[in-house]
Amino acid sequence: MLDAEGYQNPTPIQAQAIPNVLAGKDLLGIAQTGTGKTAAFSLPLLQLLNQNRKQPMRRGCRVLVLSPTRELASQIGESIKTYGRKLGLTQAIIFGGMPPGPQRKAMARGVDVLIATPGRLIDHIEEGDIDLSGTEFLVLDEADQMLDLGFVKPIRRIVSYMPRKRQNLFFSATMPADIGKLAGELLTDPVKVTVTPAATTVERIAQKVIHVERTRKRALLLELLGNDDFARTLVFTRTKRGADKVAKQLEAGNVRASAIHGNKSQSQRERALNAFRNSQVRVLVATDIAARGIDIDQVTHVINFDLPEVPEAYVHRIGRTARAGTSGIAISFCDGEERGLLRDIERVTRQQIPAEDRRGDTSLAVRLPEVSDREPERERTGGRQGTRQGRPRGERTEARTEGQRREPRAANGERRSDPRRDEPRRSGAENDAPRAGRRPRPEGQDRRGPQGEGRPQRERRADGAAEGHRPERQARSERADRFDRQDRADWFERNDRAERPDREARGSGQQNGQRRSDEQSAGGRGGNAADNGPRKAQGGRPWSPSGNRSNGAKRLERVR
Repeated sequence: MLDAEGYQNPTPIQAQAIPNVLAGKDLLGIAQTGTGKTAAFSLPLLQLLNQNRKQPMRRGCRVLVLSPTRELASQIGESIKTYGRKLGLTQAIIFGGMPPGPQRKAMARGVDVLIATPGRLIDHIEEGDIDLSGTEFLVLDEADQMLDLGFVKPIRRIVSYMPRKRQNLFFSATMPADIGKLAGELLTDPVKVTVTPAATTVERIAQKVIHVERTRKRALLLELLGNDDFARTLVFTRTKRGADKVAKQLEAGNVRASAIHGNKSQSQRERALNAFRNSQVRVLVATDIAARGIDIDQVTHVINFDLPEVPEAYVHRIGRTARAGTSGIAISFCDGEERGLLRDIERVTRQQIPAEDRRGDTSLAVRLPEVSDREPERERTGGRQGTRQGRPRGERTEARTEGQRREPRAANGERRSDPRRDEPRRSGAENDAPRAGRRPRPEGQDRRGPQGEGRPQRERRADGAAEGHRPERQARSERADRFDRQDRADWFERNDRAERPDREARGSGQQNGQRRSDEQSAGGRGGNAADNGPRKAQGGRPWSPSGNRSNGAKRLERVR
């Protein structure tokens, strides 16, 4: 199986680590990136699992491998799957950015090997989906980056769920003081395997520094990528926004590129990596998220568009090339503000990197196409919702320069003549100057007329009508006002008529005695109560046209 994968002779880290792992000892391995650390712990652990086969406990695992990034976790999972293809062992990969349901289902019956990132693993532990009480082996890959990303407390919390009797394996490319402190807490009498001094670079990588202004870095990058020798290039930036901007700039320069960083979804990151592996894109622009453990074959060049702030990260960046015994080239851009970072890198790597000066190079002063930092909006097509007559939002049928306005068109499509539209826009004091189609303003008078006098009266034409006066419009307005007053009067009348029975019912209790006396007096005189009308028969006053007006009509009359 190993012969089919191209493994003939073990690397130095593999030759020293595998015997100690098979012996059941804790291990602390320090080796350069790209020297085969993944196989150094995967091969012996698979052999131990195969020799001592047993069913893992439900929701548990026998081997736990912790990785700082999703990409490294996926790569470790692929390597273990390849190495143990004929062993029939089960495994699961758990990291953020993916739905937890399938991960929960994969862990229901237990697995032999679990590869996970600390954050998502703790989430599953708290939910009761994973039980680490039966774990036999713990592996920390890229332990120094675990500390850089602030995973010290999560690691201690994960270890608290595990049994004390277990075998621990730590692997790292650098050896900071914090790694030694954490190893002293978790490892028991460990064997320390150091193949090369910490933070040293691979000798097969040809390194070079180019001093250039920051504003000319992109032009220099396009110039380098114009060479066909840069067949598969990895470009590192310091920020996520910078990665997106460099990738867009390369696309504008007809260089196929994609970006990968922490703000990308897991599916986007996987698509970008697969496109880079399959040579669908020439350039992969990434942050330090891709500088650890990402094994991409035949990376010819690594370009540090921005120097890293942590000197050890330089070792991991350029380690993406010259893997598996091949050679590679690493080029770093350095502007004036990054001189200190370059000195730190040379001090940590114990070497002086050859330099080239391109400052003030006029050939790099070519103006590059501008790109926007904003994410492009989704294209919307079809219908009128979110479009302008079927066009995507924001698109115009014809380009118009700044300050140019849409020309007025007549019904037949011809341009309407308007001398005021043909003139350029004015502002400030220019508005006081006479313009075509406008009467000159009297001297000493602004738009609102002389101070204290308000607006000047309209000039009268010879026929006596005010300029701009339209008699037919005024007549229509007067008729509308008259109809409106009549409608309001009708409304008051209807409202008063509807409220009248209620008012009479409220006053009936107080007027019962008076109505009885009136009826008796009317009968005593021999008269008829109906002679004076219905209001008199009910005890009210006789009806009269002037005295029966509603309150609403009275109020309307006062208003008039």
